[in-house]
Amino acid sequence: MTLAEPPGCKIRITDRGLEMLKAETKNFVEGELSNISMPEMRGAEGRFQYTIKDVKITELNLTSDLRFQPDVGLLFEVQNSSITLNFQRRILYWLFYDEGAINASAEGVNIFTVLHLSKDKAGRLKISNITCDASIAKMRAKFGGTLRRVYDFIGTFLTTGMRFLLNQQICPALNHAALVLVNQLLETIPVRTEVDSYVGIDYSLLSDPVVTETSLDMDFRGMFYDLKNENETLVNYAVNPVVREYDRMVYLSLSEYFFDSGLFSYFKGGLFQTQIANERMPKDLEMLLRTTYLGTIMMLNPALMDQPLSLEIEVTAPPRSTIKTSGASVAVNAMVKVLVLPAGKPPVQLSSMTMEGKFNAKVSMKGKRLTIHLDLRRFKIYSNQSALESLALIPLQGPLKTMLQISVVPLINNYIKRGVQIPLPDGLDFIEEVVEYHNGYIIVGANLHFTTGLRELIERKLSVPTDNTV
Repeated sequence: MTLAEPPGCKIRITDRGLEMLKAETKNFVEGELSNISMPEMRGAEGRFQYTIKDVKITELNLTSDLRFQPDVGLLFEVQNSSITLNFQRRILYWLFYDEGAINASAEGVNIFTVLHLSKDKAGRLKISNITCDASIAKMRAKFGGTLRRVYDFIGTFLTTGMRFLLNQQICPALNHAALVLVNQLLETIPVRTEVDSYVGIDYSLLSDPVVTETSLDMDFRGMFYDLKNENETLVNYAVNPVVREYDRMVYLSLSEYFFDSGLFSYFKGGLFQTQIANERMPKDLEMLLRTTYLGTIMMLNPALMDQPLSLEIEVTAPPRSTIKTSGASVAVNAMVKVLVLPAGKPPVQLSSMTMEGKFNAKVSMKGKRLTIHLDLRRFKIYSNQSALESLALIPLQGPLKTMLQISVVPLINNYIKRGVQIPLPDGLDFIEEVVEYHNGYIIVGANLHFTTGLRELIERKLSVPTDNTV
């Protein structure tokens, strides 16, 4: 019996978040219903012959609600609402012929729609099915003109047909809106995408969403991978993030595995190595290195005394993150080599030492991008040759730590400040974020903000050529 893969990333949308979506959902549904097209109606009643065409919805007054449907997905409900229409009439009665516009209203409009949420084969959130039931209690038409009494006589017949046709168009319109248009918007959520030229990230869902009366919970893989070798990934042994809160609109939880898989992938991609030489080498550090290794240089070749020195730093194992209630940190082990760089000749190694470093990591959110800022807190070096040489390296520890803080750490922070996108669709961002640290994971509680209207987002998505990559 195999255990289920724990998620590296979890997202909870609460009923407070759903409350924010109600207005956008209502506007979107009204837009879809406004675009309903109805076929031309032709018929006869006794000596009457009629044609109704160019039916247009001119106004919608919807009283709607959006809430979670436990174990299924979302429920969108419209109750006791009205729809105003306008259409062109053409009527022949005996020898009288008349045409013109008629205003009509559908009253007692009720719509009950359930959206079934699941994950598809690619691990993307989608609406897999929709259950819809619509009804119209009554239809009224306002007739005018010289034949008004004639129209009143056949009004019931006409409005009954109109009510039937309109009722038949509501659910197909909502089916198309959910299964096609909204699913296209959900396709903007990153599933397996490149972060930069070194690594990608896998946000595929591990299971169908869990829906209760108060929340929608989604478990994502939350795993980075090396673009050059996508199958070599870190196994997830981290704790399962636990979200217990409901006060904010949305909660994002990330385990140590999320960060460790990123560190592992960058390590495999060969990014954790650098050289400090020439103009990057601080003058006081270079002088201290010459003093420390003067005897070694004299023993190797006195002609090397005036040649430039260099430091090569290479991380020897994937760094590891630790998250506790007090904060997050990253532990790094590296090999540091001191080299002489004679002109026109291969470098000459003077010494190699092991470096142990510990960085404090501050996690923050901006929009829908997660960023990290590192600060070097602990630093230790010791020789790989002898304990005696380790004692001789003690004077180097302070200057080397300062050099890393001034030259290396700012480069790392500048590179990672662009952050990584979390699994949210286009046009939806985090605001008012609060980061909490727990044992083994972090939780970002936030509110949601639409940067662009739902309809505008979908229209923009439709205007962009389809990309078949996940």
